[in-house]
Amino acid sequence: MLKRISTENLRQGMYVHDFCGSWMDHPFWRAKFVLKDPKDLARIQAAAIEEVWIDTSKGLDVAAGVRSVSRAEADFQVDTDFGMLDSLPSLVLDPPRKPPPARRERDRAPASMHSELQAAASICVESKQAVASMFREARMGKAVNSENARSLVEEISDSVTRNPGALISLARLKTADDYTYMHSVAVCALMVALAKQIHLNEEHTRSAGMAGLLHDLGKAAIPLAVLNKPGKLTDTEFVVVQSHPVEGYKMLKEGGNVEDAVLDACLHHHEKMDGTGYPDKLKGDEISLIARMTAICDVYDAITSDRPYKRGWDPSESLRRMAEWTKGHFDPQLFQAFVKSIGIYPVGSLVRLTSGRIGVVTEQGRQSLTTPKVNVFFSSKSALRIPPAIVDLADPGCTEKIVAREDPDKWKFPDLHEMWSGTPAV
Repeated sequence: MLKRISTENLRQGMYVHDFCGSWMDHPFWRAKFVLKDPKDLARIQAAAIEEVWIDTSKGLDVAAGVRSVSRAEADFQVDTDFGMLDSLPSLVLDPPRKPPPARRERDRAPASMHSELQAAASICVESKQAVASMFREARMGKAVNSENARSLVEEISDSVTRNPGALISLARLKTADDYTYMHSVAVCALMVALAKQIHLNEEHTRSAGMAGLLHDLGKAAIPLAVLNKPGKLTDTEFVVVQSHPVEGYKMLKEGGNVEDAVLDACLHHHEKMDGTGYPDKLKGDEISLIARMTAICDVYDAITSDRPYKRGWDPSESLRRMAEWTKGHFDPQLFQAFVKSIGIYPVGSLVRLTSGRIGVVTEQGRQSLTTPKVNVFFSSKSALRIPPAIVDLADPGCTEKIVAREDPDKWKFPDLHEMWSGTPAV
């Protein structure tokens, strides 16, 4: 039986089912655990939350005379505002580490897309080399240097803070050979953007970024011939690939100094809401918040990137398809927050405007998800190239609107990537 009680009446041996109030007000990624450690009890009672739900069928009940509210007496209120996310599960965090050295404010000041693309390009090069080195060390059985990874997450996080579209979009432009390494960088950036969208604090945002960077480390244990196979995998090869979450978890666990939240994301980022994922077939709220976040960011970058066996889908088309999978695969609330973080028409999306002009999205709108900046360069009416021009759909005097997504494979513009990034595709 579920009962809502004051945190003052919480005792060891009780089964915590959920926290009441904003999940940002307590130091846990996951509810639903037996309260055994006195330190955890002290952390809950010292937090800003005042009430919790306990399950008396799985742990101790409240003492006689102690005020409580049963589930039958009060429906559990779920605040669907993404700033609250009361219903999202979590995983107990390690005690906060010593905060990183203070960064100069200008390192995180808002930047234009143009200027941040230059900085993001340098970060992508540096990050790819660092992640490649991390994978090489893992293949040789060496422990992962989490401090180096933490520093990398800080750089990526700073870039996303200055302008989220730049690094996220550039990291998508990866060669098939670089996919494994740049995928980790891209998912890290996407995780940071999503964490900021749902208003996680800095400590939890860093944890989310670290989870994105390390989630696929277990692929270092997969033979390259299988990992980079251009054709369809055999059943046996598919089982080998599916072992990477467990292998990555083992590597990070053995290396030590990696938060439980990051370990959980590594192990469970292929779980699905309907219980058909792997390795543990977790279902619904059995999956931690950080694993649910990683699942979304992992899939988005995977389907928008060129792979040895297929070309990546257009960003906006990818979101449309992912929305169709939301019911069984992804957490619907988190997916909506993810769309808000990158836009309905992410940077790089090919779109057609009411005038018939075709262009590529270069930057998100200031106020609305439907009014990004578009670099138009082709007339669908005359079927001719036109001089490139930036159209800001958010300008008060702009009469243009996006009327359709366009398939890049249909038009085959050779310089499409250059139209939004200023650099040729890799």
